[in-house]
Amino acid sequence: MGLLSSGLTDIGMKRKTNQDSIYLNPEKNIFVVADGMGGHNGGDIASAMAVKCVPEYILKNYGADPIEITKRSIQYANNSIKARGEIDEKLVGMGTTVVSFYFKGPNLYLGNVGDSRAYLINRQKLFQLTKDHSLVQEKLNLGIYDRDEAAADPQKNVLVRTVGFEEDVEVDSFTYKVSRNDIFLTCSDGLHGKVSDPDILFIINKHIPEASKCTQKALDACVKALVDQANANGGNDNISVILVVAK
Repeated sequence: MGLLSSGLTDIGMKRKTNQDSIYLNPEKNIFVVADGMGGHNGGDIASAMAVKCVPEYILKNYGADPIEITKRSIQYANNSIKARGEIDEKLVGMGTTVVSFYFKGPNLYLGNVGDSRAYLINRQKLFQLTKDHSLVQEKLNLGIYDRDEAAADPQKNVLVRTVGFEEDVEVDSFTYKVSRNDIFLTCSDGLHGKVSDPDILFIINKHIPEASKCTQKALDACVKALVDQANANGGNDNISVILVVAK
């Protein structure tokens, strides 16, 4: 089974800098999205370090248990970012979200910290694979309100778990058995915060009506269309998107 991939990061319409970073390694089937903490110094440095450290750790330990290295790669990034912040007072408190895709054999190994997301598109339906580590998600978990009310919460960008901010980080990790024609999306909240899940699915299905016939040109166009839609909807944040199609 082969993989087709495409990714794009964009500054958006309102921000002066892009604190998102992405990494694509189609030869080793490793893909990472990181969204630096916009309210802290050094968010761009934190995200850049994350997309360097995560694949670096995976590649150095390529023969090890992929479940373990998925977690440990993000913990390695956490320790590296925190150590960098401790030697430069201008960077104290920097942090980042991370979503990592590591495809090996028939499986996808997925790691997640923060509110960047991973989705599966299968049979033209969208499934969210990750849970946000945000204050709003905690309220949803407690049944305080529903998803529509959550979207209007003024604290929706407050994270309860990030990479690089604390000494230890708990990493959510998943294993998913990949089927041909599965489409995987990972993105920062610059996309999912401005484009609804139904609209994300509509754009993907429009550009990739049949995953088995997807071309690189169609995939690149789909990624650009998702970013363009986030900008058309206001583009309040940096936007990062990676799409991977299993063929």
